[in-house]
Amino acid sequence: MVYAQSAPSFNDAEIASIAVTANDIDIKYGELALTKTKNKEITNFAKTMINDHKAVIQQAVDLVTKLKVTPQDNALSKQLNADAETTRKMLSSKKGAAFNKAYIDNEVAYHEAVIGAVKDVLIPQSQNAELKALLEAVLPALETHLEHAKMVQKNIGG
Repeated sequence: MVYAQSAPSFNDAEIASIAVTANDIDIKYGELALTKTKNKEITNFAKTMINDHKAVIQQAVDLVTKLKVTPQDNALSKQLNADAETTRKMLSSKKGAAFNKAYIDNEVAYHEAVIGAVKDVLIPQSQNAELKALLEAVLPALETHLEHAKMVQKNIGG
């Protein structure tokens, strides 16, 4: 994940791509969790991630369509996908309690990193007021996801 001090500049089309990519990654993590776990808390958390992040993607798609902006792939969106593929392989190799712990630990770390990127990079660099407003509106949900992930992490002994 990119950190603010090393962040390159992004235009709004690149920011849109990063936002969609970050949400899509968490949807895929959730879908993987649904195939790998029998733990009710993990299942419920994964379903919440899938539903909430799909809704955010839909909001982003609606906005870029309205603004006639095509999300533009960039170094960060490509790096996010590469890192996610590595994480998916690691998660896929685990079973049972080991999977549950690895999944929820990743969700905590992922949401912390995404929140940092949204606050420190994406919002400050957004030029379009509606894009900035969407990112600002999504932030509380991401923070709620982080708190939920930490609660599940504590409950399963993570």
